[in-house]
Amino acid sequence: MGDRRFLDLPGPFALERGGELPSVRIAYETWGTLAADGGNAVLVEHALTGDSHVVGSTGPGHPTPGWWSGIVGPGAALDPDRWFVVCANVLGGCQGTTGPSSPAPDGRPWGSRFPEITVGDQVRVEAALADALGIRRWACVAGGSMGGMRALEWAVAEPERVAAVFFLASSAVASADQIGTQTTQQAAIRADPADPPVAGLGVARRIAHLTYRSGLELEARFGAGVQDDGRYAVASYLDHHADKLAARFDAGSYVVLTEAMNSWDVGRGRGGVEAALGRVTARALVAGVDTDRLYPPDQQQRVADALGVPLRLIASPYGHDGFLIETGAVDALLRELLDRRD
Repeated sequence: MGDRRFLDLPGPFALERGGELPSVRIAYETWGTLAADGGNAVLVEHALTGDSHVVGSTGPGHPTPGWWSGIVGPGAALDPDRWFVVCANVLGGCQGTTGPSSPAPDGRPWGSRFPEITVGDQVRVEAALADALGIRRWACVAGGSMGGMRALEWAVAEPERVAAVFFLASSAVASADQIGTQTTQQAAIRADPADPPVAGLGVARRIAHLTYRSGLELEARFGAGVQDDGRYAVASYLDHHADKLAARFDAGSYVVLTEAMNSWDVGRGRGGVEAALGRVTARALVAGVDTDRLYPPDQQQRVADALGVPLRLIASPYGHDGFLIETGAVDALLRELLDRRD
């Protein structure tokens, strides 16, 4: 369990693309104290392989340290003395919330039988959590990458429940490049006959990690260097990250969550992206990373233009992962949004 708490939703949960889950358990963590009027609640949305452990050390139940520790904590933008911070493991995940590794009604893990889910489904689960916690309106919903999708979906689907939205290194609709990359990762997992498909998940992670970092950084760090064991240094680096993920993440969740990202389109059923973003009433800050090749800045520019706000670019050599690494710049932008009262 670690620092997680759990909420079991009553009754079946209907899914956007058909079918239902007979039950849903949500794993979440909180920091700070909810104000009497509920007005200081902030929802932090994690990315693909993240979880509810935004800040904190490793230990039982937490194989990795907090993934955004520079953003939540004393003196940070999300100071628990001021804000009640909530982060839930996403629907379809593998860190406590119902997903492919959870037991199905027959007692066996869902595995590949787990139904298709959408970003909209994930946000409706989070809305049920907010209801249970007594949060009528979020002071802010903040997220990057896959977390940015849920932040934007919140602002569009539940505009009256979001006072501010922090949209970072993400998009309003999946691109052909993103879908192509992610379906290739899925194919690597499905091609591995082992149970669990550890090797396939490792290949998927290698592919993904190349999109998370910039070519500039990889060249500067590794070039065409060869190690004493004869391996290219960059290949050894990718092997390391593949092994790390395979030791802590479920391959079924990887497939389910990347498919939710593939189907992401905030404008679906809402008249298109611009029409959907016209529903947003929250204060918004839209930011990207200048070297991001997975979610390039033109995708954030489209969201910024539709919301009538400037795009804020974070300068970083790290590519997409800059949204996790450049915590000083991210913290300053989030602090700016939270302090605004327009």
